[in-house]
Amino acid sequence: MSQGAWPTTAAAAIALQRTLAGQVERQDRLGPVSRIAGVDVGFEDAGRSTRAAVVVFAWPGLARITAAVARVPTGFPYIPGLLSFRELPAVLAALDQLAALPDLLLVDGQGIAHPRRFGIACHLGVLIDRPTIGVGKSRLVGTHAEPGQVRGVRRLLRDGTEVIGTVLRTRAGVRPLYVSIGHRIGLATAVRWVLRTGRRLRLPEPVRAADALASDRGRSTRRSPAL
Repeated sequence: MSQGAWPTTAAAAIALQRTLAGQVERQDRLGPVSRIAGVDVGFEDAGRSTRAAVVVFAWPGLARITAAVARVPTGFPYIPGLLSFRELPAVLAALDQLAALPDLLLVDGQGIAHPRRFGIACHLGVLIDRPTIGVGKSRLVGTHAEPGQVRGVRRLLRDGTEVIGTVLRTRAGVRPLYVSIGHRIGLATAVRWVLRTGRRLRLPEPVRAADALASDRGRSTRRSPAL
């Protein structure tokens, strides 16, 4: 799967983010959803290898269909806010192993809840032209009120006056998730899909499965979940 010209410097990467951010679609354009994937990334060999996992589930029912893991040499340094340039080559390689692209992808990381409104979920969605949702385990940017402890309670995540995501309690008594638009989906729809694909755990099932596969039961190093 082509990723186009890949920047090698932070300045070039930031410039590309600012250009591609204008291509993000913030309204629903999903089509029928029968295959939902979770996407996550870890690192091996002291960060020299990037390990991406994609796990695909049937919808409805969340029966696991298939999974793919790809390892590629890490070609971009760790720079806050530029996660996608470090991780997407491996993600694209994993997607290349699938017979068909999923209809919807839940990505462990940020969507527009990003300083330049172009986190990894946005970048992936624009590259493959598929609906994507950013499911962040922690906050990268913005402010919010704390949501109540009941499952489904949410608060808006704002950066100044702009709404950039939803802080969503997916399980009582655990830390909330930071849900944001990736591509071809509105925020309210994104939140609904995160709740629908959850099984009373903190993470939606596709993301939970990808997280486990990307970490290889602890043998790989987890990256910062916020970026």
